[in-house]
Amino acid sequence: MLWESVEPNVALEERFGFESFAAVSDWVSKALAQVWGIPASHCTRVVISGDNAIAWVQNDSGGLVVKWSRAAALFPKLEAATQLLHALDEYGIPVAAPFATVDGRHRVSLDGPAGGLSVTALPELTGAWLDIGDRSAVLAAGAALAEVHRALGDSQYELSLSPTPHARGLAERVDSWLAEGDRGLVPEASRRLADSLAQLPDLDDKPQLVHNDFRAANILTRGSRVVGVLDFDEVTIEHRVHDLAQASVYLGTLFRNWGPTPAPARQALRAGYESVRPLTRAEAQWLDTLVLWHGIRAIPSDDKAGWAAAL
Repeated sequence: MLWESVEPNVALEERFGFESFAAVSDWVSKALAQVWGIPASHCTRVVISGDNAIAWVQNDSGGLVVKWSRAAALFPKLEAATQLLHALDEYGIPVAAPFATVDGRHRVSLDGPAGGLSVTALPELTGAWLDIGDRSAVLAAGAALAEVHRALGDSQYELSLSPTPHARGLAERVDSWLAEGDRGLVPEASRRLADSLAQLPDLDDKPQLVHNDFRAANILTRGSRVVGVLDFDEVTIEHRVHDLAQASVYLGTLFRNWGPTPAPARQALRAGYESVRPLTRAEAQWLDTLVLWHGIRAIPSDDKAGWAAAL
């Protein structure tokens, strides 16, 4: 299990209908051979996250991964996100570009033991999770995020994914959260947020497609270089500075026991980002406010990691 405290064999059967790991391996191997024309030997492991799963597969050509989801309502978005990966690979972004099936598709709907599954096959990218203590790696991550934003800013990608943009402006959303969503865990920080929000100028950029989950668990590095940006399933339309702020807060998070990102890492991420795409004056003013907002929202009820203190 990626993050849940659930018995994995039970989840495997209840959510996807597979009675055992061997049953998964057999199903995946047959799907790869019949749909993708890829001879596979065996699965080496399977990870479950909510309604989704990832299987690592070994064959004579090396490693690959097969991802599937049972969340039928999300199948169209997953299809669009997979096409987006293909486009980003052609742009030069270090992503796991999906393999084409024998009939040229990059994601397909297949019958699983317990119902329909949306499935894609990808090469296995190798590297280490981003170490936020490695300044050079964090600088590279910031530059990679800016390159992702540059690529996603192309209008053809927006047309291919077409998520519903937020109906309200960013200032209105933050203000509404302060009035209705703030749990009052750090009143002083909330006051600072309200004061800062009142002094901000209008953002001077147009919302566009952004990654929306840029953090250590989705960034692979090798020798302080970014060699893989993973998981574009959460892509949405938003202001780029919002995506940078969210990444600044959650950058160090992996899978369990999340903790806040130290200030030096946040500063390095911004410096790396601005080495590729400098912030406008308005975005620079917004960044600190949005980092504070996401920092407050990230505080868990059992704050053992010091999220509140980090504010």
